[in-house]
Amino acid sequence: MRKNTAWPLAVCVTLVYTNVARGAPADAQPPQMASPENWMQLAQANPAPLPPASPAVSDAPVSGVSNYFSSWLDQVAQAQASQPHWMTPLVTVTPRLEQEVRYDQYWQNRVNGSTLDTFGSGKGLEFIPTQTNEILINPPAYQQVGAVRKPVEGWADDPIFVVKQRLLSANEQEGNYIVTAFFGVTAPTGNVAFTNRAWYMTPTIAFGKGWEDFDIQATVGVPVPLSYQSVLGSSIATNVAFQYHAYEYFWPEFEINHTYWINGVQRAGKNQVFLTPGVILGRFPIVDRVKMVVGVGYQFAVSPKVTESPVMTPVYDRAWILTARMTF
Repeated sequence: MRKNTAWPLAVCVTLVYTNVARGAPADAQPPQMASPENWMQLAQANPAPLPPASPAVSDAPVSGVSNYFSSWLDQVAQAQASQPHWMTPLVTVTPRLEQEVRYDQYWQNRVNGSTLDTFGSGKGLEFIPTQTNEILINPPAYQQVGAVRKPVEGWADDPIFVVKQRLLSANEQEGNYIVTAFFGVTAPTGNVAFTNRAWYMTPTIAFGKGWEDFDIQATVGVPVPLSYQSVLGSSIATNVAFQYHAYEYFWPEFEINHTYWINGVQRAGKNQVFLTPGVILGRFPIVDRVKMVVGVGYQFAVSPKVTESPVMTPVYDRAWILTARMTF
C-alpha cells in the first residue's frame, strides 16, 4: 500500500510557521522529520491558531420607533380595557378612545325642495397612539346638491384633524364612566358653493355614564370661526345619545342634536334641534382584532320654524344616515 506523504509535509510547515511566529531565531535548526507515530502528538502540542470570534448579535431593539410599533396594539388593548365598551353613536362623537376606519353617508332633504347628498361626512381614520389619546384624520366630505334650478357638487371644508385627551375613565366593572376633552381644526379648503371661507377651531368636552346595558354619551363643543366672525358667528353645539345594548350585536339609540348660535348676522339667537332615532349593529368579528359595524338612522328637525333668509335655518329638514366602520 502506498503511504500518504502529505501528513509529514503539513506537520513540518506548521512547526516552521509556529517557530517563526513565536520569535524563533533565524539560525535555529529546522525540526527533524517526525515519524508517523509522533504526528498526532506534534499536532496536538502545536495547535493551529483559532479564528477571531464573531461579534455577538444584540437582542436590543433597533430603535425606539420599532419598539413602539411592536407593542402598539398592546397599548391600544390596555387603553380600551380601561374604559366603557359602548358603541360609538351615529352623530354624537363618542368620548371613548376608538380605533377604526369609518365612512358615513347623509341623504338630506331641504325645505326649499332641494336635496344634499354628503359622501364621507368628514369621517376617516381614527387611531390610538397612547393609552389616553386618540387622533382623528378625516378627509373632507364630497357633496352634491340636487337643486330645482342648477345642481352643484364639490368638496366641503376639510376637518384636518381632531385630538382627544381622555381625562377620566372606568370600565363596566370599575364605575362605567368617562370624561374626555377634544380639540378640532377645520380648514376652508372647500369649493366655492360649500366653504365657510374661515378656519374653525372647536374645543369640546365629552362625557358618558353607563348603567348595565344602558348608557348616555354627550358632547358640548364651541365652533369658533377665526374670520368673518360677525357674519358666521360662534355657536354651542350639544349632542346627547341614549343607547341600549341587547343580544350582543344590537344597539338601538336615540339622539338629540342641538345648536345655539351665540352671535353672527346669519343666525344669532336661533336654536336648531334635530332628533335622531337609529340602530347600530356590531361588532361582528372578522379576523383577530378586526370587527365590522354598520348602522342607520333617520334625522329630522323640530326647531326652529323654517326660515330661508338670510340663510336657511334649520340647515335641512330631514335626512337618512348610514354608517359603516371597521375597528381594529
